[in-house]
Amino acid sequence: MVAKLRVPMGFVLVIAFAWLAHPTPGSMAGGLPVSLVGLLLRAWAAGHVEKDRQLAQSGPYAYVRNPLYLGTLLVAAGLVIAARRWPLAILFAAVFVFVYLPRIELEEQHLRELFPAFKEYAKRVPALVPAGRPLPSSKRFRWDLYAHNREYQALLGFVAGIAFLVMKMLV
Repeated sequence: MVAKLRVPMGFVLVIAFAWLAHPTPGSMAGGLPVSLVGLLLRAWAAGHVEKDRQLAQSGPYAYVRNPLYLGTLLVAAGLVIAARRWPLAILFAAVFVFVYLPRIELEEQHLRELFPAFKEYAKRVPALVPAGRPLPSSKRFRWDLYAHNREYQALLGFVAGIAFLVMKMLV
């Protein structure tokens, strides 16, 4: 059920964002850096994850179990700041709590079944708030994984969102 809500709720968020956003140069200056950090975190994570093939524990996964979701949260927070509308913050927070957090739990159940080492990994690495001490790892970021995981789509969506905000700010 939760998996089926993610895409429709994405459309609801985009429509609400388009309707309610009222950016200013100041709000853009405050929100864009937050979103960029989230986008970079997502990109870094995508270059380390081989979904369902290997338990990711390198790169950002050495600090936090769900860097893709944390990155998504930061991108959304930055866009909400840039949009300058508190109802968007409430809507985005509700979607994260009621759609994304249950989705994280389902994915972690899947990883527990798929990788016996996940239980120990989960004891050492927090779910969403990064740990100060990363797990040791010698694995490096891989562009082929970034491309395979289609993380460029997040970049394109981010660019479209920023272009929309700039356009809305100018009219």
